[in-house]
Amino acid sequence: MLAESYTAVIARGEDWFDGSTTEPYEASWAREAIIVVRTLEAGTLGAGAKAHVQVSLDGMRWVDEGTRLDIKPQVDGISMARIGHFGHYLRLRAEMPDWT
Repeated sequence: MLAESYTAVIARGEDWFDGSTTEPYEASWAREAIIVVRTLEAGTLGAGAKAHVQVSLDGMRWVDEGTRLDIKPQVDGISMARIGHFGHYLRLRAEMPDWT
């Protein structure tokens, strides 16, 4: 059987703050997912910014899956994660450095 793929943008051009999340993406049909985070603007992130992959069975209650991406602060900085066995819904939760 020939494998199929699908690309979905779940957030673009949004300001992320500590605790921000992307829209949930229903992917119960998929065996695996590759998540890519790319920084679009310079000077918007400090060192230590991270994105945590979260999973949900119903799209309302979320738990950290365990995968964490270091968000690169430079323009076009790219981080990637491969996810498998994730259930029904996926999203990212931002962890930003404390600026206070």
